[in-house]
Amino acid sequence: QVQLVESGGGLVQAGDSLRLSCALSGDTLNQYGVAWFRQAPGKEREFVAGINWHGGITRYADSAKGRFTISRDNGKNMVYLQMNSLKPENTAVYYCAADRARRTEVSISINFYDHWGQGTQVTVSS
Repeated sequence: QVQLVESGGGLVQAGDSLRLSCALSGDTLNQYGVAWFRQAPGKEREFVAGINWHGGITRYADSAKGRFTISRDNGKNMVYLQMNSLKPENTAVYYCAADRARRTEVSISINFYDHWGQGTQVTVSS
């Protein structure tokens, strides 16, 4: 059974950085496209960044461009989200999601992803 486990969240101040990690178990990561989503209190879950199965294609939400970087290490079954210059509005639960397909595109749709982690809380204070 495929499982995704996020880690790396926490409480930081505005302007700080965090690196989130997503560990996939039960299968090999190179079969999956992976994305990060987030959900703030009272808001819908939204796409943050995604990366295709070999890492050659990435996609970012406008709010993440220039500050966030998604990467993957297929040998370690890990996906990362480096977040720099964090802002209070980045406060949310961040989720890792995976789609078992070797695609040449990255979807921003929640419905596209079959597997989800439990999420990790990121809180940015002003």
